[in-house]
Amino acid sequence: MALTPDKEFVLRTVDERDIRFIRLWFTDILGLPKSFDITPGELEEALEEGMGFDGSSIQGFARIQESDMIARPDSSTFQVLPVHEARAPSARMFCDIHLPDGRPFPGDPRFVLKETIRKAAEMGYTYYVGPELEYFYFADSESTQFLDHGSYFDLTPRELASDLRKETVTYLEELGIQVEYVHHEVAPSQHEIDLRYADALTMADNVITYRLVVKEVAEEHGVYATFMPKPVSGINGSGMHTHISLFEDDRNAFFDSGDESHLSKVGRAFLAGLLKHAREICAVTNQWVNSYKRLVPGYEAPVYVCWARRNRSALVRVPMYKPGKEQATRLEARFPDPACNPYLAFSVLLAAGLKGIEQNYELPGEAGNNIYEMTEAERLALGIESLPEDLYEAIQVCESSELVKEALGDHVFEWFIRNKKAEWDDHKAYVTPYEIERYLPIL
Repeated sequence: MALTPDKEFVLRTVDERDIRFIRLWFTDILGLPKSFDITPGELEEALEEGMGFDGSSIQGFARIQESDMIARPDSSTFQVLPVHEARAPSARMFCDIHLPDGRPFPGDPRFVLKETIRKAAEMGYTYYVGPELEYFYFADSESTQFLDHGSYFDLTPRELASDLRKETVTYLEELGIQVEYVHHEVAPSQHEIDLRYADALTMADNVITYRLVVKEVAEEHGVYATFMPKPVSGINGSGMHTHISLFEDDRNAFFDSGDESHLSKVGRAFLAGLLKHAREICAVTNQWVNSYKRLVPGYEAPVYVCWARRNRSALVRVPMYKPGKEQATRLEARFPDPACNPYLAFSVLLAAGLKGIEQNYELPGEAGNNIYEMTEAERLALGIESLPEDLYEAIQVCESSELVKEALGDHVFEWFIRNKKAEWDDHKAYVTPYEIERYLPIL
């Protein structure tokens, strides 16, 4: 069988650059990265037929009696990894997971996103996203000792955290990942590197790469980076504000010059879909017990289901239109966090928006005031719901959602719900330091 140009390029580059190992990357259902290495001698067969592995130990993949899986490298994701001293030259490719008979494995998160993208394509749309991932640097993985005490956009003297950001950006660009903004965030030792928008599948791959690079650079300098949504009480948590747009060919389907908010009928219906299904998809975009420690009033994280242009307390924001920048018209979903599985999160965000377009949902009015300052009665009068207060409530809402089940597919949906219930049960049974501090002295 003749190799495609992409595959020919991979083989030629590995030979010319004397690449010693090729890392095959994929994720489990929770979005945790998995990898195994092959040598150049195995590469051509891997590109043509894939590489077999035991999937029974991968979260959500297969039972022991049906464990055989095939990792098929996507040659379009080939990148030579930045060279580090004392390491053999290496490259990586993301993989699509298949069953032994050649069918795509329905438990592969990358396949889930591809299927949702395919549905959008059948409707005539290309799906683009641009996430803003926040994270913390700590002295080590055993504590939450800050590396700095800066705040939003602070220009601080030369310090380790600033150097870590710069080195991370350099590595990302060497991997072909475009970076738009780099800055200090609101909380001490909290930072943000914003990726330039791309199609959703490329971006989901980029998010996995980004998180690994941030962590590896930190580790090389003897510190720890975490994407945990709320590692420290009393300060802001970390979000993944996700900018979303749909294109029809080269035209932004969200833009309408005649609308007050410059949103087209498609854009308004998509936004209405995000709002209507936000509670259902929250367990996927915010998938951990700790995620709901971030989603509380008072720390800039959105809690109430509404939209606005200038109001950053809204769940979804419509960034202000700049004349001549029609292609930049987009929605900003502010509730996802950076510890989610990006393949599944981007899938359910798209599914919610497409449902709004299909069903022609009507967009509720814009939230003009600070929703946090409203009473509960005022919010209810305006029809403004709240996101789930904890993972348990999020699971309950998600489990009854036909939209999420359709978007994720039966395999991922059933396993994901089962895993999240087990996580909540573990959390319920755990005696926290809060309980010891509060109750032991008095009871």
